[in-house]
Amino acid sequence: MKAEGNFVAKLPSDPKQNIVYDCWKVFARELKNKGSELLPVAMTLQKNMPIGSGLGSSACSIVAALDALNQFHTNPLSETELLALMGEMEGQISGGIHYDNVAPCYLGGVQLMVEELDIISQSIPSFENWYWVMAYPGINVSTAAAREILPAQYRRQDVIAHGRHLAGFIHASYSNQPQLAAKMIRDVVAEPYRQRLLPGFPEARDYAATAGALTTGISGSGPTLFTICDSLEVAERVKAWLATNYVQNDDGFVHICQIDQKGSKITGSNL
Repeated sequence: MKAEGNFVAKLPSDPKQNIVYDCWKVFARELKNKGSELLPVAMTLQKNMPIGSGLGSSACSIVAALDALNQFHTNPLSETELLALMGEMEGQISGGIHYDNVAPCYLGGVQLMVEELDIISQSIPSFENWYWVMAYPGINVSTAAAREILPAQYRRQDVIAHGRHLAGFIHASYSNQPQLAAKMIRDVVAEPYRQRLLPGFPEARDYAATAGALTTGISGSGPTLFTICDSLEVAERVKAWLATNYVQNDDGFVHICQIDQKGSKITGSNL
């Protein structure tokens, strides 16, 4: 196995310390349990997502590795079995199994984690005219620091508000109310505390609002932020401002994105 790409310098120098190698090991374990043959394989990881950015960098590596291995072996694992392995690998990095990043990365679209009745996640409708401006400032926010800054207990009204916002967003998504859905994207659990770790975040949020954006928030635990716009013109304006005022070094970037509905797919040579 080898690694290359824009952010390869941030990875362990020993390939066996890379999460992709661990993905190969757990895939081999599952094939052994099924009595299937493990084929020889050479893997190259193109690491073009920044590590510790709040963009799901580890999920990208995990999904790419396990999906490629499964397709190379003509899909011995089902979609659910493979997704369960992806969550297991995320847990190896974060300390607890979770599917928040791997599920949408693998399946595409907006995914609601349910984890009941043998269902890990289910897709919900999204809005085709939403443009997501993603701004990574080029700095690192330690996951430990992002967790430690959160309170041990929350006020009752914040917990109630959080539930209301989630329920409202789901309802608005299914009833095709984009303005309401955007209003419901309000983080009262982490953002009020984590924004202290993100230089310039309050100013960026305020500018985006005055520029006509629908809402702004922290991506993951940061430092990347997202701004949702329903106009490409507004998105371009916000992108230009963030590139000048939020990005702090040459590692940073700003992209205008739309939600991918296909998830993980082959884009290079045939397997």
